[in-house]
Amino acid sequence: MNPLHPKKLLLSKWTALAPVNKEKHFLVTKVVEPEAPGGPVEWVDIDAVHSRQTRRIAWETLRDDTLWRQGWV
Repeated sequence: MNPLHPKKLLLSKWTALAPVNKEKHFLVTKVVEPEAPGGPVEWVDIDAVHSRQTRRIAWETLRDDTLWRQGWV
């Protein structure tokens, strides 16, 4: 499990271990703040480096070693 905190995710780099559409390198471009102030962060927007397509994922999926690796590998 990758150790990380949602407040340190912005502009972090990630590698998908199971690429989709040949997209494997991603950058966290936005940490989506909860509607209720002080609530926990649940979502992040990640951009594919080559296609610039944005996906919204639950930030905790980045902690799964079988799906994501921190940095560009």
